[in-house]
Amino acid sequence: MSNEPNRIVLFDGLCNFCDASVNFIIDHDPEAKFRFAALQSKLGGELRARHAIPDGLDSLVLIEHGRAYTQSTAALRIARQLSRPWPFAYALRVIPRSVRDWAYREFAARRYILFGRSDMCRIPTPEVRARYLDLSITS
Repeated sequence: MSNEPNRIVLFDGLCNFCDASVNFIIDHDPEAKFRFAALQSKLGGELRARHAIPDGLDSLVLIEHGRAYTQSTAALRIARQLSRPWPFAYALRVIPRSVRDWAYREFAARRYILFGRSDMCRIPTPEVRARYLDLSITS
Protein backbone atom coordinates (compact mmCIF):
# COMPACT_ATOMS: atom_id res chain seq x y z
CA MET A 1 0.00 0.00 0.00
CA SER A 2 2.25 2.78 -1.28
CA ASN A 3 -0.18 5.57 -0.41
CA GLU A 4 -0.39 4.46 3.23
CA PRO A 5 -0.21 7.39 5.68
CA ASN A 6 3.11 7.92 7.48
CA ARG A 7 1.56 7.60 10.95
CA ILE A 8 -1.30 5.23 11.74
CA VAL A 9 -2.59 4.65 15.26
CA LEU A 10 -4.31 1.30 15.79
CA PHE A 11 -6.50 1.27 18.88
CA ASP A 12 -8.89 -1.03 20.69
CA GLY A 13 -12.20 0.00 19.16
CA LEU A 14 -14.16 -1.42 22.10
CA CYS A 15 -12.32 0.43 24.85
CA ASN A 16 -13.66 3.74 26.15
CA PHE A 17 -10.20 4.84 27.32
CA CYS A 18 -8.71 4.05 23.90
CA ASP A 19 -11.48 6.06 22.24
CA ALA A 20 -10.72 8.96 24.59
CA SER A 21 -7.01 8.60 23.77
CA VAL A 22 -7.75 8.89 20.04
CA ASN A 23 -9.82 12.01 20.73
CA PHE A 24 -6.95 13.40 22.81
CA ILE A 25 -4.51 12.80 19.95
CA ILE A 26 -6.86 14.47 17.48
CA ASP A 27 -7.29 17.49 19.78
CA HIS A 28 -3.52 17.89 20.18
CA ASP A 29 -2.52 17.13 16.59
CA PRO A 30 -3.29 20.40 14.76
CA GLU A 31 -1.28 19.31 11.70
CA ALA A 32 -3.34 16.09 11.41
CA LYS A 33 -0.24 13.88 11.26
CA PHE A 34 -2.02 10.79 12.57
CA ARG A 35 -4.68 8.57 11.00
CA PHE A 36 -6.63 5.95 12.94
CA ALA A 37 -8.03 2.45 12.58
CA ALA A 38 -9.52 0.05 15.09
CA LEU A 39 -7.42 -3.04 15.82
CA GLN A 40 -10.57 -5.09 15.26
CA SER A 41 -11.21 -3.65 11.79
CA LYS A 42 -10.30 -5.31 8.50
CA LEU A 43 -7.51 -2.78 7.94
CA GLY A 44 -6.33 -3.25 11.54
CA GLY A 45 -6.05 -7.00 10.91
CA GLU A 46 -4.16 -6.43 7.66
CA LEU A 47 -1.71 -4.04 9.33
CA ARG A 48 -1.23 -6.39 12.30
CA ALA A 49 -0.39 -9.22 9.89
CA ARG A 50 1.94 -7.07 7.78
CA HIS A 51 3.87 -5.89 10.85
CA ALA A 52 3.78 -9.23 12.74
CA ILE A 53 1.74 -7.76 15.60
CA PRO A 54 0.22 -10.59 17.68
CA ASP A 55 -3.56 -11.04 17.45
CA GLY A 56 -3.85 -10.95 21.24
CA LEU A 57 -2.40 -7.44 21.49
CA ASP A 58 -5.30 -5.14 22.28
CA SER A 59 -3.55 -1.90 23.14
CA LEU A 60 -2.26 1.07 21.23
CA VAL A 61 -0.04 0.46 18.21
CA LEU A 62 1.75 3.15 16.22
CA ILE A 63 2.82 2.38 12.68
CA GLU A 64 5.21 5.14 11.74
CA HIS A 65 7.01 5.26 8.40
CA GLY A 66 6.47 1.52 7.92
CA ARG A 67 7.61 0.41 11.39
CA ALA A 68 5.34 -0.74 14.23
CA TYR A 69 5.72 0.43 17.83
CA THR A 70 3.70 -0.87 20.77
CA GLN A 71 2.98 -0.14 24.41
CA SER A 72 4.91 2.69 26.07
CA THR A 73 7.15 3.30 23.08
CA ALA A 74 4.11 3.89 20.86
CA ALA A 75 2.57 6.27 23.40
CA LEU A 76 5.79 8.26 23.81
CA ARG A 77 6.40 8.48 20.04
CA ILE A 78 2.86 9.79 19.61
CA ALA A 79 3.29 12.33 22.42
CA ARG A 80 6.47 13.59 20.76
CA GLN A 81 4.42 14.62 17.69
CA LEU A 82 1.62 16.42 19.56
CA SER A 83 1.33 20.12 20.42
CA ARG A 84 3.07 21.44 23.52
CA PRO A 85 3.53 20.46 26.31
CA TRP A 86 3.11 16.79 25.30
CA PRO A 87 6.43 16.37 23.42
CA PHE A 88 8.20 16.78 26.78
CA ALA A 89 6.78 13.39 27.80
CA TYR A 90 9.22 11.83 25.34
CA ALA A 91 11.91 12.44 27.98
CA LEU A 92 10.42 9.43 29.82
CA ARG A 93 12.34 7.26 27.34
CA VAL A 94 15.22 7.41 29.82
CA ILE A 95 13.23 4.96 31.97
CA PRO A 96 14.12 1.43 30.85
CA ARG A 97 11.57 0.11 28.37
CA SER A 98 10.94 -2.98 30.50
CA VAL A 99 9.80 -0.76 33.39
CA ARG A 100 7.75 1.54 31.11
CA ASP A 101 6.09 -1.41 29.41
CA TRP A 102 5.33 -3.10 32.74
CA ALA A 103 3.51 0.05 33.91
CA TYR A 104 1.74 0.30 30.55
CA ARG A 105 0.57 -3.33 30.72
CA GLU A 106 -0.62 -2.94 34.32
CA PHE A 107 -2.74 0.06 33.34
CA ALA A 108 -3.97 -1.59 30.13
CA ALA A 109 -5.06 -4.69 32.05
CA ARG A 110 -7.39 -2.53 34.16
CA ARG A 111 -8.64 -0.05 31.56
CA TYR A 112 -12.00 -1.78 31.01
CA ILE A 113 -12.63 -1.80 34.76
CA LEU A 114 -11.65 1.86 35.12
CA PHE A 115 -13.18 3.31 31.96
CA GLY A 116 -15.61 0.71 30.65
CA ARG A 117 -16.14 -0.98 27.34
CA SER A 118 -18.49 -0.31 24.44
CA ASP A 119 -19.82 -2.51 21.67
CA MET A 120 -18.74 -0.15 18.92
CA CYS A 121 -16.54 2.82 18.13
CA ARG A 122 -18.11 6.20 18.60
CA ILE A 123 -18.90 7.85 15.29
CA PRO A 124 -16.67 10.91 14.87
CA THR A 125 -17.84 14.32 13.74
CA PRO A 126 -17.75 14.88 9.96
CA GLU A 127 -14.63 17.08 10.17
CA VAL A 128 -12.73 14.38 12.10
CA ARG A 129 -14.07 11.36 10.19
CA ALA A 130 -11.58 11.83 7.34
CA ARG A 131 -8.75 11.01 9.76
CA TYR A 132 -10.14 7.53 10.42
CA LEU A 133 -9.06 4.85 8.00
CA ASP A 134 -11.29 2.04 9.28
CA LEU A 135 -13.74 1.99 12.18
CA SER A 136 -15.63 -1.20 11.34
CA ILE A 137 -15.34 -3.84 14.02
CA THR A 138 -15.17 -7.40 12.69
CA SER A 139 -15.85 -10.46 14.80
